Amino acid sequence: MAAIGKIRSWGTVLVIVIGIALFAFIAEEFVRSTESMRNDSRQQIGEVLGKKISVQEFQSLIEEYQEVIKMTQQRENFSEEEHNQIKDLVWNTYVQTALIENEAEKLGLTVTDKEMMAVLAEGTNPMLSQTPFVNQQTGRFDSNQLKKFLADYKQMKGTNPQLAQQYETIYRYWTFIEKSLRQQLLAQKYQALLAGCLLSNPVEAKMAHQATVEESDITLAAFPYTSVKEADAKLTDADLKSKYEEMKEMFRQINESRSVKYVSFRVTPSAADRKAKQAEVAEFAKNLATVDDPSEIIRKSLSQVAYLGMPQSKSAFPSDIAMRLDSIAVGTVYGPVENKMDGTLNVIRLISKQQVPDSVQFRVIHVGAETLEATRTKADSIYNAVKGGADFETLAKKYGQTGEKTWLTGAQYESAPSLDKDSKSYLQTLTTLSAGDVANVQLSSANIIVQVLDRKSFQEKYVAAVIKTAITFSKDTYSKEYNKFSQFVSESKNIEELEKNAKKNGYEVNELSDITTSQHNIAGVRATRDALKWVFDAKKGEVSPLYECGNNDNLLVVALSAINEEGYRSLDDPQVKEFVKSEALRDKQAEVLLAKANGIKDIKGAQAKGAQIVPVPQITFASPVFVQATGSVEPALSGAVSAVKQGAFASHPVKGNAGIYLFKVDKKKNIPSKFDAKAVQAQERQRIMQYAGNYMQELYQNAEIKDNRYLFF
Repeated sequence: MAAIGKIRSWGTVLVIVIGIALFAFIAEEFVRSTESMRNDSRQQIGEVLGKKISVQEFQSLIEEYQEVIKMTQQRENFSEEEHNQIKDLVWNTYVQTALIENEAEKLGLTVTDKEMMAVLAEGTNPMLSQTPFVNQQTGRFDSNQLKKFLADYKQMKGTNPQLAQQYETIYRYWTFIEKSLRQQLLAQKYQALLAGCLLSNPVEAKMAHQATVEESDITLAAFPYTSVKEADAKLTDADLKSKYEEMKEMFRQINESRSVKYVSFRVTPSAADRKAKQAEVAEFAKNLATVDDPSEIIRKSLSQVAYLGMPQSKSAFPSDIAMRLDSIAVGTVYGPVENKMDGTLNVIRLISKQQVPDSVQFRVIHVGAETLEATRTKADSIYNAVKGGADFETLAKKYGQTGEKTWLTGAQYESAPSLDKDSKSYLQTLTTLSAGDVANVQLSSANIIVQVLDRKSFQEKYVAAVIKTAITFSKDTYSKEYNKFSQFVSESKNIEELEKNAKKNGYEVNELSDITTSQHNIAGVRATRDALKWVFDAKKGEVSPLYECGNNDNLLVVALSAINEEGYRSLDDPQVKEFVKSEALRDKQAEVLLAKANGIKDIKGAQAKGAQIVPVPQITFASPVFVQATGSVEPALSGAVSAVKQGAFASHPVKGNAGIYLFKVDKKKNIPSKFDAKAVQAQERQRIMQYAGNYMQELYQNAEIKDNRYLFF
């Protein structure tokens, strides 16, 4: 009982202690939950119509599209710019597809399997002509070839692992085409439905035709806005605010953007660096002239041009190298010479010139066995059979292959970064065999029986060893420039100090407005993603740390000067204010000129008040007139002229884009033209549809799209 009493005496304290413990537990769980949500959001590449897409999903779409390009363009690697283009294309396609599918679902629009089969049977869709299932005789898509492939694909997966990978690649390509085709057909259905809402009628057609055939010649009196000084226009803050409200929709921003000031400095080689590089390349050139195999020298020189040891066409070499090939004697060395355009030193040793077919048609049988000895024996047997007159395709099918005819072109291998021994041996055989000849090509772990069937497009090709190496800065040069730039950044704590210190150190401060998350870099400098991420994490006025970027040759510092939030840009925004001011000033100048033009009854009266008098012929309502006196296109003037009779003077001035105008219609005539009501109606409907083509932008604005790609790519 005493213990219970003691507990009761501590009741209040215990309640407080337990409450604190419970709060700590709940707070801990809340922090964990918040952190989990934050980590989850960090994995989201973006959001469209409330649906999130993860990094993994987006990467999968990118890889899918890259595989399509690799197959259709027969290439393996992409530049950074090409990677960025692919990412943008994939993202835009994803967004547009999501928007169309959302609208289509509301309307009950779908693409049925029956409709897909009808498109395949017709075979005229341009997308289908990009598939391997094109009839070579008709040049059109053949659905029967597709059906055969799909049947063979299922069978091949289990019976012929050797060709399974090739079939898998084609199958993935087809599934991409099929998916894209469905998306295209759905978009076409939606667009057709939208187009059905846009109509034209005979009355509208007649007016449109008349607008093109009625032509007027006028004498124009122009009062340019530039003739009124800004001081005489008396522009007030109230005028600016009023004009801003009038034009406010122009300043609507659907995505947040940011504006920065930055200093970007590119490190370049010093005089000592250039001298050292020239001596190094001169030594390489000396050795290149005497060696039998230049491969090792080319590798050590860090040449930008690979040595294949194979005949290559001029197009396979950089343009500055290609233009020199015909002026160099075989067996001689040219260079070193500097190319100031790309900052390289260049040496060329021309080993040979040959007339080589650029296109070779051939067929092969791949030979493999449990041991290398068994492979060679088996290959000899097949080779002797072919030489003895056996049918090539029949033999190929006996060993589970097609033996189909294939074309090899120079473009498929001449720009390769390297060729291994087996590839080189194989290609040399293909390009040197005569039509009808058969060869047994021994590779390191297999054999290939190859038969050349045809050779075309003979041209001069070159075996050349090329040293093309950049004149680079040394570590000492980079260290010196880095330390100087680092000191400049450390002394610049805000934008004002950044601008002051930049001038003192000889750096230039630049500005960038409206940076969005869809961009891939800052100021066109590659490898600046970390700086871009900083821009969207920073607070206004902050200065970034130093970033090493570019091709490891660029130093960058960024200061956040403005955060342009989603919604309407305010009048305080310098760009908005400047634009509004120019428009408001034009209105004020127009007021001054309208007052000046008041009471003018004819061309002489306008000239007396300082107007520029010029004849303007062939004005039609359908085509905005260009006024040379003010240097501007004036649609309002075209409309006003059409309403004034021949011989009459304009009853009131016309306010245009660049001035105030009065005019007299000297002559009106109709250009001979037959009126085809149906044709003009169709043209008008097409014109209206072009205006309605902005529907995607409307859908985009209402989709609340979030683009976080900058965090990952």
